[in-house]
Amino acid sequence: MKKNIKRIKGDIVLYIMLLPTLVYFLVFHLKPIYEMKLAFFDFRIFESDVFVGLKWFGKLFSTPMFWRILKNTLIISFMKIFMFFPLPIIFAICLNEFSIGPFRKSIQVVSYLPHFLSWVVIAGVWFSFMGKSGAVNTVLGIFGIGPIDFLTSKDTIRWTLFMSEAWRSVGWDSIVFSAAILTIDSTLYEAAEIDGASRWMVMKKIILPALFPTMVTVLILNVGFILNAGLDQVMNFSNDAVLSKIDILDTYVYRIGLKNGQYSLATAANLFKGIIGAVLVISTHITSKKLTGKGAW
Repeated sequence: MKKNIKRIKGDIVLYIMLLPTLVYFLVFHLKPIYEMKLAFFDFRIFESDVFVGLKWFGKLFSTPMFWRILKNTLIISFMKIFMFFPLPIIFAICLNEFSIGPFRKSIQVVSYLPHFLSWVVIAGVWFSFMGKSGAVNTVLGIFGIGPIDFLTSKDTIRWTLFMSEAWRSVGWDSIVFSAAILTIDSTLYEAAEIDGASRWMVMKKIILPALFPTMVTVLILNVGFILNAGLDQVMNFSNDAVLSKIDILDTYVYRIGLKNGQYSLATAANLFKGIIGAVLVISTHITSKKLTGKGAW
């Protein structure tokens, strides 16, 4: 104990710098876990909360709107997790194939930039790009295809969400895979070159096996967020014409909790989402361990 206290005193400046982060996690992450108990109580402003057991969960699951919203959430999350998952891997492998260093670095910088833009800015860009008078419809008009309003069409809005997410995240998410590629022993490439292996064989036999543990870990962690379909993105792309197709659990919680004041019901919905995510992470990890011998931990 004395040694630990002495070590803390020696690094007191670092601990002071860390203090705001610790306070942030305490207030916005640890305390909300304790406050999840509100899902089992009737919320009272001026009186003590009243324990009601599973009342709010029963009300949540008996609402027809909830099942429609859950379906929307699963569809959008499936598109973002499983259909999007190969894109950063392919992008990282393609970057690795560029032999011109400055050109590769330029592509990396440009691909990372959208990640640092807020969804408000990104939505504005895509409104201009995908609107009736936007660049996409201008090109389609050249080929005699009438204007399509991708942002108000129920048939295209989910694909618009997927493409905007890909535009924003492919470059940034590829960093972890690029880092994994850089850790590959260079002697493996030299041995493959001596054996006359093609670039395709190098990717198949060296790069992809080296990426496999990282791919498994990232996929398992992503599965845990399958009910997080992207509150910021959906709110910025929502409109009355497409709300029935992209209304998700997060927007439902925001609407019934912050706008309608049904805090207990909103907490129950959020707790349901958290439990499902935890169960999926653990089950995916166990399944991966049994099938491949690798998991998240």
